[in-house]
Amino acid sequence: MAKRALIVVDMLNSYGFEGADALAESAADAVPVIAGLVERAREEGVDVIYVNNNYGHWNSSRQELVEIAKEGAHPELVEPLVPYDDVLFVVKARHSIFYQTPLEYLLSEQEIDHLVLTGQVTEQCVLYSALDAYVRDLEVTVVRDAVAHIDAELGRGRWS
Repeated sequence: MAKRALIVVDMLNSYGFEGADALAESAADAVPVIAGLVERAREEGVDVIYVNNNYGHWNSSRQELVEIAKEGAHPELVEPLVPYDDVLFVVKARHSIFYQTPLEYLLSEQEIDHLVLTGQVTEQCVLYSALDAYVRDLEVTVVRDAVAHIDAELGRGRWS
């Protein structure tokens, strides 16, 4: 039987970039779902792992990234998802949760082989992460209601 982990991607965000308004609008729907999944995972003993972009803050700790996000344009989207102190936390610099991070090693050490992906941005970081998990022979579930997009069509996976 597969051991699952709930992955929360890039939800600590200050929303200070082009496209942030569209993302925040989509995230407003996803945040309560993600928060519910985090609570359910904790109750069921499922590992919760936050993987978050550092947005160029190379010396930042988890707490500093939380504070930067809370001081941004949409603290109401950050507050419900501030990670508990005992939650695993991986910092990334770009797109995929695997790219130049220790996540693959962490998953191996924890014997996790099924990722439940939530977070933002569906058509960027979530997509790249799902693909990278797949090529690593991990099972992947993307929770449709627990991901946020900038472009609604790309977020739905419709490329024409």
